[in-house]
Amino acid sequence: MTQATLLGQILDHANRADPYPLYAELRKTPVYREEDGNTYVVSNYWEIKGLLHDPRISSDARNLSPEAAGALADQEEEGGNLPPTFLKLDPPEHDRLRRMTMRPFGPPKTPRRVHNMRGELSKIVSDLIDGFGDREQVDLVDNFSYPFPVTVICRLLGIPRDDEARFHTWADTIAASLDPDPSKDPTERRRIAQQARTELGMYLAGLIDERRKAPGDDMLSALATDHGPDGQMTPMEVISTAALLLIAGHETTVNLITNGMLTLLRNPDVLKRLREEPQLAVPLVEELLRFEPPVQLLPQRTTLADIEVAGTTIPKGASLWLVLASGNRDPKRFPDPDRFDPDRKDNQHLGLGSGIHNCFGAPLARMEAQLALTELARRLDNPRLVEDPPPYRQNAVLRGPRHLNIAFDGFRA
Repeated sequence: MTQATLLGQILDHANRADPYPLYAELRKTPVYREEDGNTYVVSNYWEIKGLLHDPRISSDARNLSPEAAGALADQEEEGGNLPPTFLKLDPPEHDRLRRMTMRPFGPPKTPRRVHNMRGELSKIVSDLIDGFGDREQVDLVDNFSYPFPVTVICRLLGIPRDDEARFHTWADTIAASLDPDPSKDPTERRRIAQQARTELGMYLAGLIDERRKAPGDDMLSALATDHGPDGQMTPMEVISTAALLLIAGHETTVNLITNGMLTLLRNPDVLKRLREEPQLAVPLVEELLRFEPPVQLLPQRTTLADIEVAGTTIPKGASLWLVLASGNRDPKRFPDPDRFDPDRKDNQHLGLGSGIHNCFGAPLARMEAQLALTELARRLDNPRLVEDPPPYRQNAVLRGPRHLNIAFDGFRA
């Protein structure tokens, strides 16, 4: 195994089920240069943490080299004519849009929006589990992990109940574009995904216009009508932000819940503890975010200046990859890092990022995972894996099972 081939092996779907031995190999050289000469991969905890807080690192695709921009375009679908979301911007534009989005989502202006959804989220979880009916085997992804966060985003934004099915269809289509099937025509895939984005954008534009005229207490109304210190979002910025909440909020939570249930079924003693001690859900989800993070790596960042990291100078204009999941298993930061331990102390993981681009929806994702895993543990009698490892998605960044078939002996009282 050579260093020059490690990133390629990590991206190879054949290694998706267990990339952690590759990460361990990667950490032997905290910063290494890929064979293209312009890509640098950082894999150790403290180095990643420092770079996530370094203003000399850019997330704006406009700063990428032509080669890196072309590679990124091959990995990501075009966003149509929408402006970039704050995830793909640097300060000061990033800070302005993030502040404007945060006002109707959390503190200090709206501190209880997520907390006040707890009862509704619990009902969604219960209804989805009830929907398993009298089956003794289900695909947890299709029947639970996928529909749950999309329904939550619909309720958060204030999508009318009659339109939720259409919203689910758009979400499924766009999500599929992030996890392409190599056997299918890429041109047709891009066309279908772009059509879904266009339809979603047109739908949101109409809904935003309605909310400007007659606002409700939902987040979309707040985004459309709020006048804060930074002014008011343009209609296009509101559409772009709402689409971000749909895609980012959906994809990470699907993986967090699915990876979580897979890990619990591989650790039946912890599953039993969660059933008997529901308060364990809080530290358990934090350990899941360390042990099996839904976002494995952050590709295609750009250096705005020469930066020295662990004795290596990364030149200005380089393409930088930060392997968060590798940092989470760094033995210099976490004792016995390959052991799943919900009682782990000082668990300052990188599972939701760090710095200015730390996960915007972290409070909601945490609550969704805590409620979902606790209820699955409580309700399902003798749950077990049908196959291990399960089939994984193609996407190396948003790593998680595409299907998770589990068998169980009915429901607990």
